[in-house]
Amino acid sequence: MSKQGSRLLNIGFNNGVVASRVVAIVNPNSSPMKRLREEARQNGKLIDATQGRKTRSIIIMDSSHVILSAIQTETIANRFSSDGTPQEGMEKVLGD
Repeated sequence: MSKQGSRLLNIGFNNGVVASRVVAIVNPNSSPMKRLREEARQNGKLIDATQGRKTRSIIIMDSSHVILSAIQTETIANRFSSDGTPQEGMEKVLGD
């Protein structure tokens, strides 16, 4: 994948996901999201990017992967809707 065609979304701790593949960014506290998290764990589709911290958002990808993040849902949503420039802290991931 080229860097130009795939904008990375910073989800915390220098972890990034390809923004165009994000289906939803949701709050992890509801019962359906807890079930989704457990189902993804059982299917080997769960990615924990919290670095041992409390899960504050769940990111659902078009590949059916479920990603846990320690960053607030609102913060990730704001980053997702920004102007498309690399997010703060993503220089290492992008290799710039």
